Amino acid sequence: MNPTVLFILGVVFVAVGIALSIALHEIGHLLPAKLFNVRVTRYMIGFGPTIWSKRKGETEYGIKALPLGGYVQMVGMYPPNRRDGSLRQSSTGIFQGLAEAARDQAHEEVRPEDHGRLFYQLPVWKKIIIMLGGPAMNILLGIIFTAVVLMGFGIPQPTNQIASVSACMVSANQQQQPTDTSTCTKTPAAAAGLMPGDTVVRFDGKAVSGWDQLSAWIRASAGKTVGISVLRDGKDVDLTITPVLNRVAVAGPTGQTTTESGFVGIASRQATTPQPATAVLPAVGQSIAQVTGVVVNLPARVVGVAQAAFSTAPRDPNGPISVVGVGRVAGEVAALEDVPLSARISTLVGILAGVNLALAVFNLVPLLPLDGGHVAGALYEGVRRRIAAWRKRPDPGPFDIAKLLPLTYAVASVLMVMSVLLIYADIVKPVKLFG
Repeated sequence: MNPTVLFILGVVFVAVGIALSIALHEIGHLLPAKLFNVRVTRYMIGFGPTIWSKRKGETEYGIKALPLGGYVQMVGMYPPNRRDGSLRQSSTGIFQGLAEAARDQAHEEVRPEDHGRLFYQLPVWKKIIIMLGGPAMNILLGIIFTAVVLMGFGIPQPTNQIASVSACMVSANQQQQPTDTSTCTKTPAAAAGLMPGDTVVRFDGKAVSGWDQLSAWIRASAGKTVGISVLRDGKDVDLTITPVLNRVAVAGPTGQTTTESGFVGIASRQATTPQPATAVLPAVGQSIAQVTGVVVNLPARVVGVAQAAFSTAPRDPNGPISVVGVGRVAGEVAALEDVPLSARISTLVGILAGVNLALAVFNLVPLLPLDGGHVAGALYEGVRRRIAAWRKRPDPGPFDIAKLLPLTYAVASVLMVMSVLLIYADIVKPVKLFG
C-alpha cells in the first residue's frame, strides 16, 4: 500500500481512538452524576459552535466544532452567592472555567424543582466519585489497551533460538570482528559448532526454559567445559562448549563498573510473545510512573520544547507532545512497510494506551479547571466540615470553588499557551523517532 495512505490511516486510527477516549472520559463523569440524580443539562464533545446535538430527556448530547476536549454540564456546580442567592454551574472539561458565563447566566438553568439535584448539595464522597469518574475511565481504557498489546499481540522477547554466531573473539582495542576468520581466535560458540537457527534445549545437563536462564548459566560457567544440546533441523545435536572469561561493563548505583563473566559469542533471536494477564497491571503502573514524572517536570520540559522550536536544538524524544505530534508519530508508525502489520497495529494501540494514561494523570493535577482541582476542593470541604463538627461549631456549608475562578482562568490560560506551543513545535520541529 502507498506509504502516504498508510500514514493517513495511522493518523485517522489514533485520532478516532483519542476522540472516543475523550467521549468516554466525559461519560465517566456523566454516569455517576446521573446515578446520584444530579441534573445534567449538556454532554458535549469538543468546544465552540455546535455541529450536531440531540436532546434525550433533560440532557442535550452533541458534538462541537473544535475537537479539543469535551465537557459535562451539571446544574449547581457552585453553591449560592451569599450576596444575592444566585447559583453557578459549570462543565467538567479541561476548560470548563472559561466556558461558563457569569453567575446570573448560569442561574437561568436552575429551576425551583432542582432542589436536592444540584451538584454543590451532594455529600463530599459523591462529588469526588463524579470528578474522578473521568480519570478512572481513562485508566480503565489504558488497562484495556495495554492488555490488548501484551496479551493479544505480545512483546518482542529473546528466545532460546540462536540468531547469530560470532566467528572471532574481539579484543578490547578492536572495533569489529576480523575479516580474515582463518587466523582469528574462534569464539567458544564457533569452536563448538553452534549454528544460526539452532535452538538450545539443554546446558550442562539442565533443561533450558528461557534466554535469561541460559545467559545466567553461561556467565557462571567461565573456563568450564560443559555439554550443550541444540535442536537442529528437528534433531537433537549434543555438543560441548567452554565459555571464556570476559570483562563487561555494568551499571551500578555509583556509576558504571566492570565485571567478569562467561562468554560464548551467540545472539538470541527475538520473537513476539504474548504475555500473561498478570503482566498488564505492572506495565500500566510503570507507564503511569513515567507519565507522572513527565507531568511533575512539565514546566521545565515545556521550556525545553520552546528552546527546540525556536532554535537548532533537537527535540527530546521523551518530552511532551501535542495531539498533532501524537498523530504524526502514529502516521510514521503505520507507514513503516518493512515492519510487520501486527507490530504496527500493536504500536498504535500502545499509543492509545499511553494517551489515556497521560490524560488520567494530567487531569488529576490538583488545580482548577482540571478534575483534580474539583477533587481538592471537595476534600477541603470535607476537612473543613469535620473540623467544624469537632470544634462543635456550625456547619460551614459547601466550599465555594467560584472564589478560585481567577486561579482557574490563569491555569486555563497557561494550558492554552502550552497547547499552542506544543502544536507549533510538533509542526516545525517534530520529535524524531525513526531517524
